[in-house]
Amino acid sequence: MTTTTLAALVPLLPFLGAVAGLALGRTAPGFVRPLAILPTLTAAVLAVVVAVRQGGGRAIDAATQLTPTGSVPIDLALHLDGFAVLVAVLVGLVATCVQLYSTAYLRNDARYPSYAALVSLFTSAMLLVVYSGDLMVLLVGWEIMGICSYFLVGHYWETPEARAASLKAFLVTKLGDVPFLIGLFALAADTGSFRITKVLAAVTNGGLDHPTLIALLLLAGVAGKSAQFPLHTWLPDAMAGPTPVSALIHAATMVAAGIYLVARLLPVFAASGAALTVLAVMAAVTMVGSGLAALAQDDIKRVLAYSTIGQLGYMSGALAVGDRGAAVFHLISHGAFKAVLFLAAGVVIHAAGTNSLAAMSRMGGLARRIPDAYWTMTVALLALAAIPPFAGFFSKEAVLVAAEHTAVGDRAVAPAAAGWTVLIAGLTAAVLTAAYATRLWLLAFRGRGAEAPDHGRQPVAMTAVLWILAVPTIAFGLTSGVIGDWFDGHALTPSLTTAVLATGVTLVGGLVTYGAWRHTTALAARTPIGAVAAHPGAEPALVEAEAMTSHAAAYGTIAAAADPADPGRLLLGPLHRHAVTGFHLDALYTALFVRPVQQAARLVRFLDRTVVDTYVNGSGAVTRLLGTAVRRAQTGNVQTYLGALLAGSLVLAIAAVVFANVNAGS
Repeated sequence: MTTTTLAALVPLLPFLGAVAGLALGRTAPGFVRPLAILPTLTAAVLAVVVAVRQGGGRAIDAATQLTPTGSVPIDLALHLDGFAVLVAVLVGLVATCVQLYSTAYLRNDARYPSYAALVSLFTSAMLLVVYSGDLMVLLVGWEIMGICSYFLVGHYWETPEARAASLKAFLVTKLGDVPFLIGLFALAADTGSFRITKVLAAVTNGGLDHPTLIALLLLAGVAGKSAQFPLHTWLPDAMAGPTPVSALIHAATMVAAGIYLVARLLPVFAASGAALTVLAVMAAVTMVGSGLAALAQDDIKRVLAYSTIGQLGYMSGALAVGDRGAAVFHLISHGAFKAVLFLAAGVVIHAAGTNSLAAMSRMGGLARRIPDAYWTMTVALLALAAIPPFAGFFSKEAVLVAAEHTAVGDRAVAPAAAGWTVLIAGLTAAVLTAAYATRLWLLAFRGRGAEAPDHGRQPVAMTAVLWILAVPTIAFGLTSGVIGDWFDGHALTPSLTTAVLATGVTLVGGLVTYGAWRHTTALAARTPIGAVAAHPGAEPALVEAEAMTSHAAAYGTIAAAADPADPGRLLLGPLHRHAVTGFHLDALYTALFVRPVQQAARLVRFLDRTVVDTYVNGSGAVTRLLGTAVRRAQTGNVQTYLGALLAGSLVLAIAAVVFANVNAGS
C-alpha cells in the first residue's frame, strides 16, 4: 500500500470500530472489547508505519475534491509532515492504552459498549484533525471531538457533577468555536482556499489582508478547545468523567487539537505581532494561574487537570515566540507522561477509595498496595516537574530556550516582549509545577495513619499500560538531539543557561514544598478528615463514582476543606481561598453571562406566556364563542331550516328592491 492509503486508514479504522461496536453492543456484547481495541491498535501500528515512511522529510500531500462549492473548494486532503505523523503516533498509542485500561476499569459497566464506541470515535476525530490538509475537513474532526467529550464527560450522568460538567464543557468550547468558524471563513476569503498548503503559500506571498483579526478569531477557538485563559474553566470540572476519558482528553486528543492547529497555521499568526503578543500574555496568565490553582486542589484529578492547563500554556508560549517545533515536542512529551499520571490516578483512587488527597494523607501503606502505579506515577511526576533526564525536562527546556532567543533578539519571528513574557512566566510556572507535583506525591504516597484498604492486585490491563507509557516518559526526551528534522530542523537541545536556571528553580519549588509538608504533616493525626468510600472487590469505575459523590458530603465544597495538614495551604497563605476556586472565574462568568441570560430567558418566557399567549388564547376564545352561537342554530329540525331559508330569501329580496329604488332615484 502507498503511504497515503495507509494514512487514510488510520482515522478510518477507529471510526469503523465505533460503528460496529454501537451496532453489535446489544446483540453481540462479546465483540465489543475486540472492536474497541483491535481497530485502534491497528491504527496505531499503521501510524507508526506512516511515520517511518515519512521519515521527517518532505511533506506528503494528497487531495481529491470533496464537493464543488462554486467559490472556495473543499478538498478531502492529507498533509503528512513530521509534526502530523509523530502526533498521530501519540494519539494511537494513548488511545490504545486507554481502550485496554478501560476493559478492566469499566469491566461491569452496563454502558461500556457506547463508551468504547465513543472513545473510538473520539480517536478517529483527532486523527482526522492531525492528518487533514483541508481546514473544513479538519473542522469536522474538531466538532466531533466536542460532541464526544460531552457524552464521555457525562458518562456518570446519574450524578449532578457529571451532568453539569458535560454541559459546561460543551457550551464553553462552543463559545470559542463560533469566532473560530468565522475566522476560518475569513481566512479562506483572504487566501481563496481551505487547503492548508495553499493558505500558507498565500500568507508567504502577502495574500492575507486581515492577519490580526483572523488570528484573534482563531485564537478564541483555540482557547476554548485547548483550555487556555479565559476559556479554561471547563477542564477541571470535566474530571467528573471516568479517569480513562480524562487521560484521553488531556494527553492526546481534545486539548491538544488547539495547540496543533496553531502549530499548523503558525505563519498566519506570525503575520501579526499583536496576535503573538496576545497569545504570549494568554499563555503567561494560563501558566501561572493554573499552577497556583493546582497547588490548592484537594481532588487528585483536579490537580492534574490544572497541571494540563499549565502545560498547554507552555505550548502556547512556544507558539507565541514562533517556535512550533518546541510546542509540538512538548505536546508529545506531555501526552506521554500525562497519560501515565491520569491512568495511575485511576489506580490510586481505586486503591484508596477516595479522590481526596487530604484523605490519602491519613492512610499508610498506599504505595505498597499499588507498586506499579506508585513507581510509574513517580516517574511521570518527575517528568512533569522537568527533572532531567526525563522527557519533560527536554521538552520544557525547548520552550524556554525558544523564549530566551526571542527575548534577547536572536530570533525575530515574534516581538521581544512576547519572549520575555513567556520566559518569566515559564520560570515562575516551573517553581509552581515542582511544588504541586511534590505536594501530590507526598500526600498520596507518604500518608500516615490507618492502612489503606486492600483491594488485591490491580488488573493487569490497568497496570501494564502504565509501564508501556512510562517508556516514552523516560526516553523520548533523550531523542531531542536526533529528531530535529521532524520539527522543521530546529535544534531542540537545552542550553546551559536555561537548563541550570530552570532546574534550579524547580528544585527550590520541590524542596520548599517538602519542608512545608514536614512542618504540617504532624497536624494530620489531630485533624481526621471525612469518610472513604472504599469497596474491596468493586470495579474501579464504581469506586471513582462513589468517591466523587461522597467528596462534597465529606469535605463540603472544595474551598471549605480546611485541612491544616495541607502544605499547599501553608505555602499559598491567604491566596489559598482564591486559588482553590480557580480565582472565582466561574462566579465572575455566572454574574456577567449566566445570570443575565437567565434573566433574559425569564423575560422572554413572561412575554410569551402573558402577552403573546393572551392574544392567541383570545382569538381561540372568540372562535369558540362564534362556534357556540352557530351550534345553537343547528337544531336538526327541517322545518326550522326551511323557515330560516325563506326568511333569509325574503330579507335579500327586500334589500335588492330597496337598493334598486335608491339607485333609480339618484
